[in-house]
Amino acid sequence: MKAIFIAYNQAYNEEIVALLEQLGQRGYTKWEEVGGRGTESGLPHLGNHAWPTQNHAVLTVVDNALAPQIMEALRKTDVDNPLLGLRAYVLPVEDAL
Repeated sequence: MKAIFIAYNQAYNEEIVALLEQLGQRGYTKWEEVGGRGTESGLPHLGNHAWPTQNHAVLTVVDNALAPQIMEALRKTDVDNPLLGLRAYVLPVEDAL
């Protein structure tokens, strides 16, 4: 199994959740009001008066075969929406309950 951590501009929450559902991934955990700043060109998303935008983050655990499909769909979404500020990471899952 693989865990996929996805961080993105809060305005795109519906698109990210819909993407997971379209690929058959029902389960996820979401954090709202996540602050951060991109490593290369991203603006800060800190939820304060100077930088009011916030991010959301999703963690989903998927079968090994589904992880590449989700990552490819996320890559396409990121290219199609440059303001999305999407970052996604695939991590191994050692054990699950």
